[in-house]
Amino acid sequence: MKTIGLSSDHAGYELKEFVKQILDKKGIPYKDYGAQSTESSDYPDFAHPLAFAVEKGEVEKGIAVCGTGNGIAMTLNKHMGIRAGLSWNAEIAKLCRAHNDANILVMPGRFISKEEAEKTVEAFLNTEFEGGRHQRRIDKIPF
Repeated sequence: MKTIGLSSDHAGYELKEFVKQILDKKGIPYKDYGAQSTESSDYPDFAHPLAFAVEKGEVEKGIAVCGTGNGIAMTLNKHMGIRAGLSWNAEIAKLCRAHNDANILVMPGRFISKEEAEKTVEAFLNTEFEGGRHQRRIDKIPF
């Protein structure tokens, strides 16, 4: 697997660090775009670099975390080449990949357990886009 990009704000920092452990166990390389601590920070400062890296192909996919997941997802989805899916369990992550071809998984750091986060990351990384009727819908997203 190619490199995965990681991003968080202060509220997502601890879960992002846990995601690094998951990726390390699997031997999956990653690039961390910040934050680097739990000190208060602004999610757009870390979302934009991740989005640019995915759009440019510098990383294959991304995983991003903020407190609710909403702010960082909104920021990521401002980029034309990004389909960031907010997921708080494995089933949603699987459907984000299979039906929406999500290229960034977003998790709510304050509302997901490490156990559920690990299952969610697994589902995201191991699910392929189904294409077919879903591609038609993906093609209608940009305007």
